Amino acid sequence: MSRSRLVPGVEVVAVPGRGLAVRTAAGEFLGVRTRDADESTLLSLLSGADASPMDEELNRVVSAFGEAGYLADEPQPAEWPAARRNIRLLGDAALTRPLAAHLTALGAEPRTTPAVTAPDASPTEIEGLLAGDPAAVVWCLDGPVPDGLWEAADRLPEHGVAWLRCHREGWQAYVEPLAAASGDVTAAHVRARRLAATPAHRELAAYWSGPRTSGAPVRLTVPAAALLAALLADDLSRWATDTPDAAGFPARRRLRHVDLRTLTVTEHPVLPVPAVAPMPRKDG
Repeated sequence: MSRSRLVPGVEVVAVPGRGLAVRTAAGEFLGVRTRDADESTLLSLLSGADASPMDEELNRVVSAFGEAGYLADEPQPAEWPAARRNIRLLGDAALTRPLAAHLTALGAEPRTTPAVTAPDASPTEIEGLLAGDPAAVVWCLDGPVPDGLWEAADRLPEHGVAWLRCHREGWQAYVEPLAAASGDVTAAHVRARRLAATPAHRELAAYWSGPRTSGAPVRLTVPAAALLAALLADDLSRWATDTPDAAGFPARRRLRHVDLRTLTVTEHPVLPVPAVAPMPRKDG
């Protein structure tokens, strides 16, 4: 029989006086009824260290693990496809530098463009964003998003290019959903949903458009930048390798809020905003 072992995140522990228990990927503990199965041999099989034939009782228990989805036969990590390796990074180096390191380690080929934050100094035309034929464009801002900066980038999915972005507003950072096809959530959709969700929509709109007065600037720490880069890299890797979401909201329908003081991440569902129907023209 082929060697079988536990999937990543699932573990078996020997509980004194109570036999074996499974700790699931979600952190729950489940009891294991081994009956006459030899526990030492079972643990060796589940670790992948033993490929010897199994008796009836061992086969029963191992089959139960397989039916529960806790077994994987020699799992192979998904490789980053060559067609999706060309990733273009725009924005602030505090975020693009650690992100480029993550992507390179995962098998992608990131290309970094220096920081641009003003619309008149950015590739605001779709042709400029598509330069170099990227498979995905990621834009990271260590500050709020100026009006109009991401307007052209929101059209990237229409050209078959994945579109991912993040930005900071004071001590809060936002990792927006990855958009890879027409109909996915864009930056404009997120902006509209956030305005609709708060009674302070006038204040939020004024904050985005500026000007803003502040005291000592918020400094993006190395751990905070590493966390944001890791979240972005994970989203890109799952998109590139077609890896399903492990838990929570789907990546293309998820807005993540990061508290930069505590590095706490919360997820919020977000949907595209339907096009507003035009007002009918009045005769006369």
